[in-house]
Amino acid sequence: MGRLVESDFAALRELRTRRPAELSEIFARRRRRDLLGSDGRLFIIAADHPARGSLAVGEDPNAMDDRYDLLDRLATALAHPGVDGVLGTPDIVDDLAGLGLLDDTLIVGSMNRGGLRGASFEMDDRYTAYDVPTMADRGIDLAKALVRINLGDAGTLPTLEATARAVTEAAAARLPIMLEPFMSDWREGRIVNDLTPDAVIRSIAIAAGLGADSAYTWMKLPVVDEMERVMAATTMPTLLLGGDGGGDPDAMFASWRDALALPGVVGLTVGRNLLYPPDDDVAGAVDTAARLVHPDTARDDA
Repeated sequence: MGRLVESDFAALRELRTRRPAELSEIFARRRRRDLLGSDGRLFIIAADHPARGSLAVGEDPNAMDDRYDLLDRLATALAHPGVDGVLGTPDIVDDLAGLGLLDDTLIVGSMNRGGLRGASFEMDDRYTAYDVPTMADRGIDLAKALVRINLGDAGTLPTLEATARAVTEAAAARLPIMLEPFMSDWREGRIVNDLTPDAVIRSIAIAAGLGADSAYTWMKLPVVDEMERVMAATTMPTLLLGGDGGGDPDAMFASWRDALALPGVVGLTVGRNLLYPPDDDVAGAVDTAARLVHPDTARDDA
């Protein structure tokens, strides 16, 4: 890593402290690119975990608590020519913009979730980060919303209502919005997502019907068993969710490769598995994943 140095961070802190209005000017000047390139595929690095209090990676409960280290890892990932963009909440995206890292890079704005893990209100997942008007004003390229559906918890209803409203607003703004649906349950005092094929298919059916206009709705789906049957459940453009690697990078990459070949899958969205790989080689992990999505790309230092 080591792409960023202390002077970069000092300049960012100075910008945030003394000239915060310049951030909007940076977004206004940002060089934008087409949503889909010539091969019609997308590879997005996800970094919206900290805003929902999820700092753990593997056995390390505080792996993502150093913001400077995270930004350096993101800089390394975004330098790869096969990385199309970044998914983050406003704090992350503003940091990256202030560091000058978002030209010719897609921004996926995370609307985040209010239902923090372990909270008594966990299933009340109202959105607490980006909203559609701000994303449209800032030139955000895509929106992302998590949709956990718990049929045994009344907190799901305001979540579905808020998501439907966001989908309708996004369509009016012609902003693609990527929904990440799960069927979820309380188990032994914690929320667990059901990753069986039938549950994923059911979550797709519910999420796809949200909002008054589905023209700009995308899906973000986990790689599970029977992915061919799962992808037959939707006509919407779909990015795969990298998920938990389970300690076996080879098996993880193989599952992604197979799922990327299915009709309707347009790319991959991965975060912690690539930013904090077991061998700590961020550039190498990103390169391996990038070649799955864009086979003709190569890392800058290759």
